[in-house]
Amino acid sequence: MSTYVLWDIDGTLIYNGPKAGTLYLDSIEQITGIRPTVRVPDPHGMTEGQLITAILEVNNIDASHLPAVYTRLEELSHAEHQAGVLRDRCVGVDVALAAVAERGWSNALLTGNGSVRARLKVLAAGIDADVFDWEHSFFGHESPTRHHLTATAREKLAGVDAVIIGDTPKDGEAADSAGIPFIAVATGAFRADELRQTSALVVIDDFSTGLDAVLDAIASLPVSR
Repeated sequence: MSTYVLWDIDGTLIYNGPKAGTLYLDSIEQITGIRPTVRVPDPHGMTEGQLITAILEVNNIDASHLPAVYTRLEELSHAEHQAGVLRDRCVGVDVALAAVAERGWSNALLTGNGSVRARLKVLAAGIDADVFDWEHSFFGHESPTRHHLTATAREKLAGVDAVIIGDTPKDGEAADSAGIPFIAVATGAFRADELRQTSALVVIDDFSTGLDAVLDAIASLPVSR
């Protein structure tokens, strides 16, 4: 029985871009005619459904626009991808993904993105989408919170070993709530010392220096029966 290594995307597999939130604002403006001006405090670790709802609410825009805004977000993401926009994968990620597969574990995704945007992002970063088990990946575009997302993953992977790799304290809190072990990497918005305040089995600066510690932590997980 395989161990599922559930990867977050933004800040974990690929670096957060300087214009990471622009497509959200564009999508909302194109659907509602209003461009949000009020920022959501601490958006890191939110699911896309959660983040879009929060942006709408803090800007006093009817949250019922969420489905239409998300559809437009996917359309703009496709257009961006077709225009050749590239993303930067985090240092050491290629070797880390290969090392997980070499040990017979399964690479999968647990991300606040929807499956379409998740695929476009990894492709734009030059990561082979086929390294992931998409059938056993989990996408948060319709999840109201990350806790809901991880609870869904735990239910679907009942009796199977899993570990979440992420870059935010919210990733760790959600992993805790679902009873899934958490590993933290400081390639996102949070420093390693901040991530050490979570329940993470191990905290690394990046996969170029911390891969062995991550692999050892996964190998040490108790085997589900």
